[in-house]
Amino acid sequence: MARQLPIQFNERLQLSSYDIQQPSISFASCTLESDNYICIRQQAEGSASPEVLIVDLANGGNLIKRPIKADSAIMHWNKFIIALKAQARTLQIFDLENKAKLKSFTMNEDVVFWKWISETELGLVTETAVWHWNVMDSTSASPTKVFDRQPNLAGNQIINYRVSGDAKWMVLVGIAQSQGRVVGNMQLYSLERRISQSIEGHAAGFGTYRLEGAPADSKLFSFAVRTATGAKLHIVEVDHKAPNPTFAKKTVDIYFPAEATSDFPVALQVSDKYKVIYMVTKYGFIHLYDLETGTCIFMNRISSETIFTTCSDSQSAGILAINRKGQVLAVSIDEANIVPYLLQNANVDLAISLASRAGLPGAESLYDQKFTTLMNSQQYFEAAKVAANSPGGFLRTAQTIERFKSVPVQPGSLSIILQYFGMLLDKGSLNKHETLELVRPVLQQNRKHLLEKWLKEEKLECSEELGDIVRAHDLNLALVIYTRAKIPQKVVASLAELGQFDKIIPYTKETGYTPDYNVLLQHIVRVSPERGSEFALQLAKDEAGPRIDLDRVVDIFQSQGMIQQATAFLLDVLSGNLPEQGHLQTRLLEMNLLNAPQVADAIMGNDMFTYYDKPRIAQLCEGAGLPSRALEHTQDPEVIKRIIVKTEQFKDEEWLMNYFGNLTVELSLECLDAMLTYNIRQNLQIVIRIAQKYSDLLGPTRLIGLFEKYQTAEGLFYYLGAIVNVAEDKDVTFKYIEAATRLGQLNEVERVCRESNSFDPEKVKNFLKEANLSEQLPLIVVCDRFNFVHDLILYLYKKQQFQSIEVYVQRINPGRTPAVVGGLLDVDCEESVIKNLLSSVNPISVPIDELVAEVETRNRLKLLLPFLEATLAAGNQQQAVYNALAKIYIDSNNNPEKFLQENDQYDSLVVGKYCEKRDPNLAFIAYRKGQNDLELINITNENSMFKAQARYVLERADADVWKFVLADSNMHRRSLIDSVISTAVPESSDPEQVSVAVKAFVDEDLPAELIEMLERIILEPTSFSDNNTLQNLLMFTAAKADKGRVMNYVQQLEKYSPDDVAGSLIDQGMYDEAFEIYRKHEKHQEAVTVLVDHIVSIDRAQEYADRVDQPEVWSKVGKAQLAGLRVPEAIESYIRAQDPSNFLEVIEIGTESGKDDDLIKFLKMARKTLREVPVDTALAFCYARTGQLPELEEFLRGANVADVEASGDKAYEEGHHEAAKIFYTSISNWAKLATTLVHLEDYQSAVECARKANSTKVWKQVHEACVAKKEFRLAQICGLNLIVHAEELTDLVRQYEHAGYFDELISLLEAGLGLERAHMGMFTELGIALTKYHPDRVFEHIKIFWTRINMPKMIAACSEAHLWPELVFLYHHYEEFDNAVLAMMERAADAWDHNSLKEIIVKVTNLEIYYRAVTFYRDEHPGLITDLLASLTTRIDVNRVVTIFQKSDDIPLIKTWLINVQHQNKRSVNNAIHDVLIEEEDYKTLRDSVNSYDNYDAPELAQRLERHDLVFFRQIAANIWRKNKRWQKSIELSKQDKLYKDAIETAALSGKSDIVEELLRYFVDIGSRECYVGMLYSCYELLRPDVVLEMAWRNGLHDFTMPFMINMLSQQTAAIETLKRDNEERKAREASQKKEEDNTPILGGSRLLLTQGPSSSPAPQPYANGVPPQMTGLPPMATGMGVAGMQGGFRAF
Repeated sequence: MARQLPIQFNERLQLSSYDIQQPSISFASCTLESDNYICIRQQAEGSASPEVLIVDLANGGNLIKRPIKADSAIMHWNKFIIALKAQARTLQIFDLENKAKLKSFTMNEDVVFWKWISETELGLVTETAVWHWNVMDSTSASPTKVFDRQPNLAGNQIINYRVSGDAKWMVLVGIAQSQGRVVGNMQLYSLERRISQSIEGHAAGFGTYRLEGAPADSKLFSFAVRTATGAKLHIVEVDHKAPNPTFAKKTVDIYFPAEATSDFPVALQVSDKYKVIYMVTKYGFIHLYDLETGTCIFMNRISSETIFTTCSDSQSAGILAINRKGQVLAVSIDEANIVPYLLQNANVDLAISLASRAGLPGAESLYDQKFTTLMNSQQYFEAAKVAANSPGGFLRTAQTIERFKSVPVQPGSLSIILQYFGMLLDKGSLNKHETLELVRPVLQQNRKHLLEKWLKEEKLECSEELGDIVRAHDLNLALVIYTRAKIPQKVVASLAELGQFDKIIPYTKETGYTPDYNVLLQHIVRVSPERGSEFALQLAKDEAGPRIDLDRVVDIFQSQGMIQQATAFLLDVLSGNLPEQGHLQTRLLEMNLLNAPQVADAIMGNDMFTYYDKPRIAQLCEGAGLPSRALEHTQDPEVIKRIIVKTEQFKDEEWLMNYFGNLTVELSLECLDAMLTYNIRQNLQIVIRIAQKYSDLLGPTRLIGLFEKYQTAEGLFYYLGAIVNVAEDKDVTFKYIEAATRLGQLNEVERVCRESNSFDPEKVKNFLKEANLSEQLPLIVVCDRFNFVHDLILYLYKKQQFQSIEVYVQRINPGRTPAVVGGLLDVDCEESVIKNLLSSVNPISVPIDELVAEVETRNRLKLLLPFLEATLAAGNQQQAVYNALAKIYIDSNNNPEKFLQENDQYDSLVVGKYCEKRDPNLAFIAYRKGQNDLELINITNENSMFKAQARYVLERADADVWKFVLADSNMHRRSLIDSVISTAVPESSDPEQVSVAVKAFVDEDLPAELIEMLERIILEPTSFSDNNTLQNLLMFTAAKADKGRVMNYVQQLEKYSPDDVAGSLIDQGMYDEAFEIYRKHEKHQEAVTVLVDHIVSIDRAQEYADRVDQPEVWSKVGKAQLAGLRVPEAIESYIRAQDPSNFLEVIEIGTESGKDDDLIKFLKMARKTLREVPVDTALAFCYARTGQLPELEEFLRGANVADVEASGDKAYEEGHHEAAKIFYTSISNWAKLATTLVHLEDYQSAVECARKANSTKVWKQVHEACVAKKEFRLAQICGLNLIVHAEELTDLVRQYEHAGYFDELISLLEAGLGLERAHMGMFTELGIALTKYHPDRVFEHIKIFWTRINMPKMIAACSEAHLWPELVFLYHHYEEFDNAVLAMMERAADAWDHNSLKEIIVKVTNLEIYYRAVTFYRDEHPGLITDLLASLTTRIDVNRVVTIFQKSDDIPLIKTWLINVQHQNKRSVNNAIHDVLIEEEDYKTLRDSVNSYDNYDAPELAQRLERHDLVFFRQIAANIWRKNKRWQKSIELSKQDKLYKDAIETAALSGKSDIVEELLRYFVDIGSRECYVGMLYSCYELLRPDVVLEMAWRNGLHDFTMPFMINMLSQQTAAIETLKRDNEERKAREASQKKEEDNTPILGGSRLLLTQGPSSSPAPQPYANGVPPQMTGLPPMATGMGVAGMQGGFRAF
């Protein structure tokens, strides 16, 4: 068997499997602060910004990415908080979970190292000092300096900083290169002493250790160093304090292998759990040392790569480490193997010590043997130490305690048991047995303070037995014990006994315990009523719902006469006003209406409740003198009317008014009628107020009818006065006007007529006319508002009330003056009266237009002339005045032209319209004055006034007007145009007017007319003849409308713009005219452009270039020739122009056309003035294409700016490989040179160039060529450089396989495994290749390299190759445990192994596999089925397993397993075991099973057993019937087998007197006196004395019966005495209580702060005799049986 290692070592994860670059896995970029998070900084390829990757180790290795730019990043130990450092000085702390910034600070110097030193603090190391920063404390804004760095660390790289657990000691660790080795330097600092010490060392850590007999832990400092002479581990004590014994310094050698000459310690972690030192070296060695002795426990190599960071795990049991390869390694002590490992290595003392302090298994036999030996040799103290320190406390048993108690006590010394307890208390806490044994003597000695001290230190295990022991001495201390022991019933009882009632409910909530709250409340109420009320409220208002019946609480309060407390309680608990609480609401109000009506009134006034019995409460309120409450609670109309008419009884009139809002309309009207009938004088005012308030609801019509019924005009007036302002009913307003008129309230009539809109004006007008009012103002207001002015004037004129008319137009509404004047004219009133009336009115307030219209319609306009002239003289500038005057002047022909031309105040539209039929010239003047364009155009068209219209339109210079008159729809357009051309334009000298006219002709597309007009003003001598714009316009227009005139205009005109005109002509396609313009104005470039681009005549262009001979012209011609592919001519033109500017196009076209020789001429000319890359490049390439290789080499050696690589690429593409070789050689481009050499079949040189190029693409090309030529040696060189790139590996493998070179492929991959850059793909592809071509080598490969293989791909390959053991191995290590087990079972012949399957199957996730495995073992390996089931017990469904074996009738196979799982009490298991045991006739085991487990079909089993041949099975059947309370069946079965003892026990357990009496009679009948006596003893409480006496008398059994009767009479006598004593005490207590109640107010206070009323009747007593049940400990009395009845019953007995 392989030797077990003392450590557990595994790879937690592989960082390279994430998207993490290899260079980022280093000390500078990767940090590990705890076993929760790994933090890596990197910048991915192709990414513009860096990022931080966080690997959540506690969450399955989940990867979290954040786009963070920082120099350093470290994660908090266990919170999702990150610390960032930027620019070496700026520190920031972020809470990533809450997305919040916690703190930030900028240091004054660079931070060279930092790490978390506690849950809240960061340690910061700068070049000069060490700082601590509490980032969780809001008051700590900046870091605090702790100490300065010493010179020995100058120039060192800081690799660690450690702080002791009490934060009093610190050590700073650095390394430096010196004399060819890495030297470690440390600075140890004491915070209390403020001193430092320089130490040579590479790694250090702090720890604690409790020496034997020491009262406190010793603080230890351990550090490791490797010097030039050797390596040492030092363990020393720091900060020694008396009376602790001194820890002896330990120094041990550290072993390093001979080949690890440069190795040194890099990390040291001290395990607080095991007191073991973990030391890790750079080369990946792990060392374990005992902290106490320094003994080396274990050493081995765990990593072939450099380990650069470590940390301890969260349990401080082991360590985590990361190496340069990205492996996250975990190392911890294997608790199951370390002690045996030490014992195998003969390190017994260390094994015992480690097992003792860490509670590890493996040394139990040694401890037991040592303990027994010490006890036998009477070394009791040493034996006590062994027992106290035993691993896992396996010797700390009750037997050990008894053995120590049996040891005699030596005089003058402590007993060994007390010494043993002292050791246990020093070591830790006691268990239950030890606690009980220690507490009893401590309490007997009255040393309770020791008990309190131990409980405070949690040294004792609390239990119910301990609490019972302590209760007799200290109830408070017992309460603490009960609480810790979780004994809720005892806790509640203790709290009640201590009066701590407020703690009961919180405790029961916390524990889920439910006591009997009724009994508890009764007790509390009797002890303290106030506390009882508070407790009841707590119970009733619990968050989870009431914990007690509310009716029961009220009964308890009422039984004690506590009305006030009952009221306060109900007010609190009924505050939710729920329907189901209606009876309690009724009960609360009844209680207070009978005892304190004011309280009930206040309760109802608060509207707290709505679900009580309202009729009942209404009746009580009426009797209690609360009529308003009675009305609120009754719906009987007769009762309401009877109460409501007596308004004097209502103290609050406002309430009565509000009450009507709750009544129906009919009932409200009936009540109002009843109130007026009952006493109209007393109730009229309140009726009016009610009618006003509820007018909308009751209806004004019905209320008006009510008031009219009682002929109360006053009531009607005041009622309607309140609603008339808002009423919309016309009858309401009329009735109010009518009532106010009758009461003489004319001012109110006038106000309503002026302000109201809700009346019939005709009806009101007629009423006011018939009323013959002394003051006509209301009538005037109505007629004015509703336009009855004519009727008003007729009425007033008939009444000869001219003064009222004047008042109307002067004071009421002067705006009605026109209507008044019209009315007066209609009744033929004298003009003098009208003129006087007009003279008395303020002209400003008179609408002149209406006045003129009224008079004009009656042909009396001259009547207004004096009024208008006076108005104008008064300064009135109204336009209507001038309009009226103009009309009068026109009609009177009083020089109207002058008025119309000089006056600007009249409305030109009105006056013009007035003049149109009278005089069109006057209308033209008016319209021209007001610029009324449309009206003017219409009047001139109608009267053929075209010259006037033309002049007006030209003067107007408005584009819209021109557009209107020049529109096609204008039938007079031609006449107007003729007038414009012949008259208006020649007469005008304003260029703006002409410009607008021209633009109008252009916009309306009238080119012929426009040309005619322009020739008139340009060709003829005018002021516009030399106008540039007009000449341009003429030519533009002619080009569009009459192209034949253009050439004449070009030769005749001189002032036009040649560029603009020529450009327009080109757009029109008139290229010859444009060429003529450019030629005439000597614009040669433009002229040749027209020839080349538009006329498209290269020959004419060349002739024109010869004639003018200008370089610019030759360049233009050359470009055109080039575009026409006349390459030689174009090159010749460019040379004559000496213009190389278009070299790119020349090069492109010349190259494509193959004119390399001509192109060389052009390029040589171009190089004289240009140094351009395309020129030199093209020249070089022309040399290559023409085969002028010597010229090419000479050119490349000379000065040039050619893109040699591009030239080489083109030469390569076109097959000029020799030229390409010259190009690539000249620039040392090895990559492309290698490819070129491949084409030249120079493979050796190609490989050499590929090595220099070091490009994947080049290696690939060279590799393909070498493989194709079977140059496998060179191909392998290339392949090794390809397979390190994972993306190239697949294609390479496919290439070899397609070519059939399998062994060469395997050889290549095996050679690549040793490369530094070997990756997972290489190992995987090699494995796949082996499965195909060498399957015998696969298992060896995957065993060695399974951690570096792509498992899914390898699994697929093995499955395809039918390599089943290898497949199982891969499934297991890939943690696909389901597939591993399935494969093992499906290919059992090749892959099954019991131990492996048992190890793997417990890890599967698909539960069905368990049952498939069970079936597989049942069929294939039945002998191992029990072992398999034992390992799966906690994971499988036991019932289903039983079903599987029942179907195959193989239950006996799993009997042992069934017995082991029977403790689960499963029915199927119990039934299966019963079947097996019955079949095996094992009645003892069956009896134990039936007694211990009850989950089976009891009747069915009992029926099976009672038919069994063996009496033992029938006895079990009887027992089963008894357990299921089938008493008669069990007794009959026991009597059948004469098992009388069982029958007696069954009868006693039944608790039924009839069964007991029947069995007793049976024993008497069969003459079994012994059983008869046994029945009397066992069933004493169930036997009636009269029955027993009768049997004894009839059967002569007095002697056997007498003990029973004596005992019963004794108990009855004692019970009677107890009852008498309790009755006397109760009477005395009731008398005392009655006396106290007589001297105390019934209600001590009110929750509503109201005075309590007298009690009119005693509180109801729901209990018999008025006495509530008492907490006597006896069962409740029978209903209806009082004390006297009980006494009578005893006497009869």
